[in-house]
Amino acid sequence: MKEVLIKDEVLQQAAQKGMDAFVKAFVDAIYEAIGGVLNAETMPELNANQITLLAFDMLHEEVMDGGFVQLIHNGYGPFIFKNPFAKMLKVWGLAEFGKLVYKAYPLYVKYGAEIEKDCTDDEFMEMFERYPEFDDFDDTFVENEEEWTEGIAHYIDEHIDQFVKIV
Repeated sequence: MKEVLIKDEVLQQAAQKGMDAFVKAFVDAIYEAIGGVLNAETMPELNANQITLLAFDMLHEEVMDGGFVQLIHNGYGPFIFKNPFAKMLKVWGLAEFGKLVYKAYPLYVKYGAEIEKDCTDDEFMEMFERYPEFDDFDDTFVENEEEWTEGIAHYIDEHIDQFVKIV
């Protein structure tokens, strides 16, 4: 396992700024430890909690920017839907978030290959009209984003040693 370090002062400052900054401090520390890239070579250097946190960060960034269609189009579908991400969310006490991922999975199976194809910007924008089934999942995530991010922050805080070593 790769040792992920975070300076105590960085953590204190992040905690003072709020839950988003607190979570981001851990995400940044994990990425720094693995050279900024999560791939088949760096993933085995992390534990399940660290990988789950990076998956949350990817999902959060993509869905808040362009919904599940964008998440899938940008190649994160397999990482989110074909790994135990939803199961880990339940372990972390975020059962409703996990259920959202489970419920979106059939749409990923149905449309994923088509959404993942290379396309022009105009074709990408048309996908939002072609796949309105994702709208409810996007809305649910946005409506619950603060609560779920707070839950992530709480889990991290209760299990800091599973994410980083404070120096």
